[in-house]
Amino acid sequence: MRLLLVEDDNHVAAALSAVLARHGFDVTHARSGEEALQALVPEGNGFAVVLLDLGLPDQDGYEVCGKIRKRTSTPVIMVTARSDVRSRIHGLNLGADDYVVKPYDTGELLARIHAVSRRKVHEDAAEAGENALLLGSLRLELSTRQVIVDGSVVQLTRKEFDLLALLAQRPGVVFRREQIISEVWRTSWEGTGRTLEVHVASLRAKLRMPALIETVRGVGYRLVAPAQ
Repeated sequence: MRLLLVEDDNHVAAALSAVLARHGFDVTHARSGEEALQALVPEGNGFAVVLLDLGLPDQDGYEVCGKIRKRTSTPVIMVTARSDVRSRIHGLNLGADDYVVKPYDTGELLARIHAVSRRKVHEDAAEAGENALLLGSLRLELSTRQVIVDGSVVQLTRKEFDLLALLAQRPGVVFRREQIISEVWRTSWEGTGRTLEVHVASLRAKLRMPALIETVRGVGYRLVAPAQ
């Protein structure tokens, strides 16, 4: 997933870029509002998310957000030290998709990035009239919740399908264990880790594609898109 990080502090940007890279993001760093706007030409330039710090040297961050929204529908997450409700409302009214207040937890930031990018995937699919995800010989029918491999339907449990669909929405992107548990099981990580491991093992066996879901040691899982 390509991500545009708009941050004028090089030290902050370097540290955050390293974290994001470890989780499967391809990060482009813009140091000013103008750099960010240039990076988004043409229409979004393939970025899945813009992480926009409001404290920029050349333009007000809110102004930059408004300009971004006029040029592209790419999701924007504002990052700022301003925690008052009026500031958040102002940012959202300008077209921001989410708002993160410093200091933030990295896990929360990653979850918010995945959430806004996933909403965009669903919106794009709806606009295109699509209801399926295609990954090589694997087809996920989102409306009927069917999984088809090489033309044959594979029977999955509800949680197995939800887990596979979550990973398949962003092939190559690492999903943290805590995030998967939160989104698929709607609960916390504590006491549920073994359940996740069992479901991953079951998916690998049922799909007969052991390399499809890769374990990222100490972090979580990602789906490795099969060759077309």
